[in-house]
Amino acid sequence: MKCLLVADIHYDLRKFDWVVDVADHFDLVVLAGDHLEIAAIVDRAAQAVVVQKYFRRLMAKVPLIICSGNHDLDAKDGNGELTSKWVANAKLLGIPTDGDDHRIGNTLFSVCPWWDGEKRQAAIGEQLAYAASDRPGHWIWVYHAPPDSSPTSWGGSRSFGDAPLRAWIEQYQPEIVLCGHVHQSPFVPDGSWVDQIGKTWVFNAGHQIGPIPAHIVVDTDAQRAYWLSLTDGEAVSMDSPLTRPIGHITEWPDWLAMMAQTANRHLA
Repeated sequence: MKCLLVADIHYDLRKFDWVVDVADHFDLVVLAGDHLEIAAIVDRAAQAVVVQKYFRRLMAKVPLIICSGNHDLDAKDGNGELTSKWVANAKLLGIPTDGDDHRIGNTLFSVCPWWDGEKRQAAIGEQLAYAASDRPGHWIWVYHAPPDSSPTSWGGSRSFGDAPLRAWIEQYQPEIVLCGHVHQSPFVPDGSWVDQIGKTWVFNAGHQIGPIPAHIVVDTDAQRAYWLSLTDGEAVSMDSPLTRPIGHITEWPDWLAMMAQTANRHLA
């Protein structure tokens, strides 16, 4: 399976256009939260309407999974905790999202919401415990924040990671965790787009300026992951332990080179 991971688009429609343009190079697209932008002039309810149209366009080309991020919160639940009602409504479009456990072949995707209080945090723990009781051959989590005490959550001066997520990873050891949230991590000293916690691979593409989002491509069949940004392109082999420094992309598979050519049109 070839999976494209993008997060933190923050209502940059140029970046959404890019994702739609390259989507058919992949078997799956994952958008890991912060689809909207709190500081934008456009009202977030109006932003959500536009972004849902992009979700429909993507679904017409490739399977799509999304989760909520902190910029996507728009309502309070019965416990008075913030939630993302508009992201939850994506279920009506057939999109796996917050709270869903979705199977594609022998891979289970656990999609977790942004939590804003003890009740929603506990609900995520219950979701993961239930999924762990019947996990298939491969288990991948979609979770907006990266784990605490990881290079993928390093902001340059401290970690901005999620401590409960770190504990859940250590407990359950999923194969992969797909994240976002901490924009600087891949671009600052001691930060990174990739980490390995036990047997679990953690990915956070980061956020960059311009029409092309920083993005990660995970090829589960070849056990390779690629990070592509305006500053660099790096790759890791997932069938051996992570070592640093991480190497540049030296061999471009034909399909990845074709995707990059498609992507580069957005810089013209």
